[in-house]
Amino acid sequence: MIENGYVENINVKYSEMDYNQALKPFSMLNYLQDIASKNAEDCGFGYSFITPKNIAWFLLKYRMEFNDYPVGVHDLILKTQPRGYNKLFAYRDFEFFEGTKLLGRVASIWALADITTRAMIPVNSVLQDNPKMPPYVKRSDDLNFEKIRPVLKVDFEKEFEVRYNDIDVNKHANNGNYIIWAFEPLSFEFKSQKKIKTLDMVYKKEIKIGEKLISQVELKEDNTTVHVLKNVESGDELCLIQCKWV
Repeated sequence: MIENGYVENINVKYSEMDYNQALKPFSMLNYLQDIASKNAEDCGFGYSFITPKNIAWFLLKYRMEFNDYPVGVHDLILKTQPRGYNKLFAYRDFEFFEGTKLLGRVASIWALADITTRAMIPVNSVLQDNPKMPPYVKRSDDLNFEKIRPVLKVDFEKEFEVRYNDIDVNKHANNGNYIIWAFEPLSFEFKSQKKIKTLDMVYKKEIKIGEKLISQVELKEDNTTVHVLKNVESGDELCLIQCKWV
């Protein structure tokens, strides 16, 4: 990194940490969302460019790998870089640092969709004339997105209703809320004794204010948890998550 990228120094607040002063996953996802938005705006394909076209960015996938998940870290350095696009998707990478120490890396995949119809818009038709977002070229050190195993046995579950505070500028639940709902059924003891090692997230459908969802979790013997969020009324899968803990 970091051609056409962006670097931000983050002072982590106590409100963004958990009981053990570990960075809350919700706060982490908000950092990623915010820095991606800032960098996209600077590069000419952010909110002010796409909104007049009645289109919006939608996050599809995350892959995260941590050498050392941030615990007791009050000064984070977060870097991001737009990696390019193909016909349907755009790619973006992130890195977390404490000083010069690399804490973790994140890869993400995004799509464009019509705000009214929610139909996907070919990314290449929107970004092909922007020199700061070239066609995507895979690198040997890229993170590999893992296929998330289905939940075979529900060990824990909990139901939620989407609140006004959960929605974002696109009028659907902010992507950071999905990880709150996914991890909430896990016990206090588990979450306070474990740290995230790897995390895969696949966003499948949106959910709106007033709708209800159920969060189901399977706990594997190898300290892996598999999560599925479902719309209670329709039964549609909203998000799949697989997390390896240490």
